[in-house]
Amino acid sequence: MNQTAQIEYTMQIWREGVQFIAHAMPLDVMSSGKTPEEAKTALDEAVTLFLRTAEEMGTLTDVLLETGYKWENNQWACPSWVAVEKRKTAIGAC
Repeated sequence: MNQTAQIEYTMQIWREGVQFIAHAMPLDVMSSGKTPEEAKTALDEAVTLFLRTAEEMGTLTDVLLETGYKWENNQWACPSWVAVEKRKTAIGAC
């Protein structure tokens, strides 16, 4: 990719102890911070570095295709999410 392009991604944030974890879906890149805003900022930085590294290695197109992106109308289209929801399942003896 020789031009600057915008790549959209969906982010989820949850709390683990005193840290907030931010996850970029579907790129599967994660980062954390002391606040949700810090986690978002750290994730944006991590995604940028991840994509820049893939571009430098010559694997950016492969990475994006493998994670569900499609090249449409001269831009990368993010996969459309149908749902993100919390679910339960039983484990162990009842």
